[in-house]
Amino acid sequence: MRRFTEAVGVTIAALTFLPLFMVIAAIALVRAEGDGAYAILWVALMAYIGWQLVDALAGWAEAPFAARFVAPIALGAVVIIGWEAIVRALDVPSVILPPPSQIIATFSANMPTLWADFVQTILKGALSGYVLGCALAFGMAVLVDRYDFLRRGLLPVGNFMAALPIVGTAPILVMWFGFDWQSKAAVVVVMVFFPMLVNIVAGLADTSAMQRDLMRTYSASYWQTLMTLRLPAALPFVFNGLKVSATLALIGAIVAEFFGSPTVGLGFRINASLGQLALDMVWSVIVVAALAGSLLYGFLTMLERWLTFWHPSQRR
Repeated sequence: MRRFTEAVGVTIAALTFLPLFMVIAAIALVRAEGDGAYAILWVALMAYIGWQLVDALAGWAEAPFAARFVAPIALGAVVIIGWEAIVRALDVPSVILPPPSQIIATFSANMPTLWADFVQTILKGALSGYVLGCALAFGMAVLVDRYDFLRRGLLPVGNFMAALPIVGTAPILVMWFGFDWQSKAAVVVVMVFFPMLVNIVAGLADTSAMQRDLMRTYSASYWQTLMTLRLPAALPFVFNGLKVSATLALIGAIVAEFFGSPTVGLGFRINASLGQLALDMVWSVIVVAALAGSLLYGFLTMLERWLTFWHPSQRR
């Protein structure tokens, strides 16, 4: 197939594989209602054609947009359609693995409930704790950079605190701050503070001695050097910490709800749905969390590209 792509070009290959993939996917879904063995063969063929389609789209130099966005969408379509066909063909019970169509139906029917859970967990718990934890880490990083005794004393403690398991710290913080979103925000603060602190401190130390000597020849103060040289140079490290902490914030807020929460929240919904064997609802909650995490990560990536356009990692 790669020889075919090289012979006819990426554009023609993509336009050939796309309708072929759609036809085979439709056949796989239809055959899923019949003989499971034949359905699996059609799914395997669909996966192979989908793989060739994604490979062609990924190398589409004439359309970089397709290489960046359409290829992941095509790969996701292969996974979802294959999941649907195999689950239906093998008659897998929904309490073990519901098909995507059932998850979509449950998601649509419970959007008001999922929205309330999203507000409680993501907007109130995760986002507030994320902002507060990152702000505290930034202020502490400046102090650590300014005073060497803090670097020697605080960073080892930070490494120790970062290694503490969330299942140990979350119940304590829930007991301290109550069962509402404030305790989840406290868990998130603890989880994001030290990764952000370590990244910012490393970024502030990333300038060379020659650059710092040049600022001294200009009679720049510590704060002038910080704002005009060291902080801009630290931005790649800062955004690396922000993106890592974004994932930790979502995990911390959801897991903390397992140890106590009001009757709303993504973690509470997962726990309650598992007790009812409603796996379709659990997967719906996972979709909400995945969408929230992807949007936040994408926003941070776009902001990083805009602010650190000068960095070699952003060059194309």
